Amino acid sequence: MEEMTREPIQKRAIEKKERIIDVGFNLICKNGYYNTNTAEIAKKAEVSTGIIYQYFKDKNDILLEGLKKHGDSIFFPVLTIDLDNYDIKNFDSDLKKLISDQINNHKLSKKAHEEITAMEHTDPNVAKYFYEKELETTNKVVKVLINNNFNKDNLKEKVHITMGLIDNLCHEVIYHKHNEINYDIMTNIVIDIIKNIFKNDLI
Repeated sequence: MEEMTREPIQKRAIEKKERIIDVGFNLICKNGYYNTNTAEIAKKAEVSTGIIYQYFKDKNDILLEGLKKHGDSIFFPVLTIDLDNYDIKNFDSDLKKLISDQINNHKLSKKAHEEITAMEHTDPNVAKYFYEKELETTNKVVKVLINNNFNKDNLKEKVHITMGLIDNLCHEVIYHKHNEINYDIMTNIVIDIIKNIFKNDLI
């Protein structure tokens, strides 16, 4: 019979669980999922392996809890911004800032992006996380655009395509680095494509 994990109640126990999540997630992002084990997580978190299994079923459980806690800031920074009252003053400049912020975010968390996004193709739980967060990001941006008087027709599809373009641009700039390609020109082309997608939507 499979042992059940428990949710800590006391402050020290809660802090201990949070420390395991933080340490485990950081180790997985740094060293890779398959190069990290619970014994190493326990040692770095200064707890016993027995304590880990009181709170988590396995290493995958720690990874998923880490994604819940830190994933937005690393992979979906748009979700960390208060956009409820966001006022689009200039679509062109706001778009440039969004792309610049996304590229910088990829630079700051390059190793985490490499390790975790690779697991999207091999781990169904990680794939589910990205699937849900991509839709959440799309819906949040759609809401902002509607609040700023954009036409609702096909807006979700247009936003989803746009987020994919920006993500692909980030990957090209950070990971692929083709020396024969001018990324400033490529960025401007992506911006022009996105502006063209939305050219008839601002009411």
